[in-house]
Amino acid sequence: MRLVNGFLMMTVLVLALSAKKGKMKEPKGTRWWYLANHGHRSNDLQSPVSKPYNNPSHLPLTKRQRKMVTRNPGSVPVIVSGLKMAIQECRHQFQNRRWNCPVFLDGRGSSIFGKIVQKGCRETSFLYAITSAAVTHAVARGCSDGTVVTCSCSRELQARTGGTSWKWSGCSDNAKFGHKFSRQFVDVTEKGRDFRYMTNLHNNEAGRVHVTSALVKDCKCHGMSGSCTIKTCWMTLSPFRKVGKSLKDRFDGASRVLPGNTGQDNVSKNSSPNTKRRRRRRRRRFHFTPANKNHKRPGRRDLVYFERSPSFCDKDDELGYAGTAGRECNATSLGIDGCDLMCCGRGFQTEEFTVKERCQCIFEWCCKVKCKTCIVQKIRHSCS
Repeated sequence: MRLVNGFLMMTVLVLALSAKKGKMKEPKGTRWWYLANHGHRSNDLQSPVSKPYNNPSHLPLTKRQRKMVTRNPGSVPVIVSGLKMAIQECRHQFQNRRWNCPVFLDGRGSSIFGKIVQKGCRETSFLYAITSAAVTHAVARGCSDGTVVTCSCSRELQARTGGTSWKWSGCSDNAKFGHKFSRQFVDVTEKGRDFRYMTNLHNNEAGRVHVTSALVKDCKCHGMSGSCTIKTCWMTLSPFRKVGKSLKDRFDGASRVLPGNTGQDNVSKNSSPNTKRRRRRRRRRFHFTPANKNHKRPGRRDLVYFERSPSFCDKDDELGYAGTAGRECNATSLGIDGCDLMCCGRGFQTEEFTVKERCQCIFEWCCKVKCKTCIVQKIRHSCS
């Protein structure tokens, strides 16, 4: 009897360990993404989402992140707005793709972007890059408009000489502070020295570089009667839509890499502070080996991944993805948004429906626009 009971206990233990081993863990580096839930209702009173965000102890952050936001008053609402901007941009860039950047703001997923972040695939590389870029962009803009108390406009360029008909002046967006803040706030959540750690840090940095390298010169004319006798110019951030498009292009050309990093330098205790700083910077620059020998090594702006993406055609309970069934598609397109590719060869259904639209609009003096209501027949195609 004891042998039977012992055998049963061992069987239960083995099954429990197997289930635990097979279950994918949520990356700890994505926990701060839950800040995007700020402003959304939650029925869970124990959830950090439902607690007040003016108290750092209630934020879904690590200890070092809490210290950062405490030292930088006004940074929390800026980070929240940045994350919401990242979600909106991700949805926009992938709206016509099989994977359309689903978001789980109800807290039921392993992160706000679902369980896809548990894989080291191409989609995950974009998520890390776009969220890191959004924090950089939002904080840099927050410095200029005075939301973040510990920083202000960047005035580094005012010491330089401009052109013959213009000079550096005005309030430049503080991209340098935004880059530094994002690196310290986002990268601190990555722990370990494994391959996933290296790719995550690389993609985080790629997102920041796409923001800081896309600054554009903006100018204003000065002079009598509207003449442009002299111009003052400053540097401003590009619209985040441009950053998202640039990262989407890098997503399409992302490199699948193999473990082969040689960028880790051991820092001696007797090294000078400058040497230690240089080597710490070097440790954040990883040298990856492309899986395809004909491809070049990825640069700072390139996205990298090490695991092939799912097809996203069918429902995947492990990832919590619903598949493309029921998704609207374009029957005349040969691209990824076309019904052939979107529906994965399963075919599609055609539905005709009517909508009411404003039409035959006429402008009446003064300041009124009168329109008629027209009934229009439209056709919708959706995947079977």
